[in-house]
Amino acid sequence: KDRIELLNKVGFEWDLSPQPWETKYEQLASFVEKNGHARIPGKFPENPTLGNWVMAQRQYYKHRLKGKKSCMTERRIELLNKIG
Repeated sequence: KDRIELLNKVGFEWDLSPQPWETKYEQLASFVEKNGHARIPGKFPENPTLGNWVMAQRQYYKHRLKGKKSCMTERRIELLNKIG
């Protein structure tokens, strides 16, 4: 258990397949490029799951700021900040 906590503290990524995150990130980047903002509607007909994904990323970020367990890493924060 101590080892797991130490790995979590240094930002160890437990998800071995980051592809789904990367895919949604690229979809968000395309949306931002097209629309000039990252405020995805909750029910976005062109990509219904993108709005939920964005809301989840915001929640993960808030958890990280509060010191709670979160899958939001520094790398992901940097990538999201790049696109707005």
